[in-house]
Amino acid sequence: MTSRVLVPMDGSEMSEHALEYALEAFPDGEITVLTVVGEPSSMWGAATGLALADDLEEAAQEQTQPIFDRAREIVAEADGDTELETVYALGHPVRAIINRAGDYDTVVVGSHGGSLADNLYVGNVAKKVVHQSPVPVVVVR
Repeated sequence: MTSRVLVPMDGSEMSEHALEYALEAFPDGEITVLTVVGEPSSMWGAATGLALADDLEEAAQEQTQPIFDRAREIVAEADGDTELETVYALGHPVRAIINRAGDYDTVVVGSHGGSLADNLYVGNVAKKVVHQSPVPVVVVR
């Protein structure tokens, strides 16, 4: 029985579909939404703002808040009863997801997230999570 589900969300439509699927497939599960904020670097778009921020924690929370707000909207639209835990991590998406995956029964991930540039630099996150996860992974298209 699946009781703890990790759903990585990056603000993409596919990650929203992953959360919708998790809510439907695991109605009694404890669902955690994980958003990964890139480590500060002048080469990584939104993470550049983190590199310049006085308070890294506050800047990361500001970047993740819209994603968490949307996740709560999806839960409210789906059933409104599911308690949703939201967490964020700093770093590389695949590593951050894999580092947390062992604490869950399954990971539900969207198949295509991020921009073209993200895919060129990082590769397909879902594919790498499938190959490296210590727990089963459901890929939602």
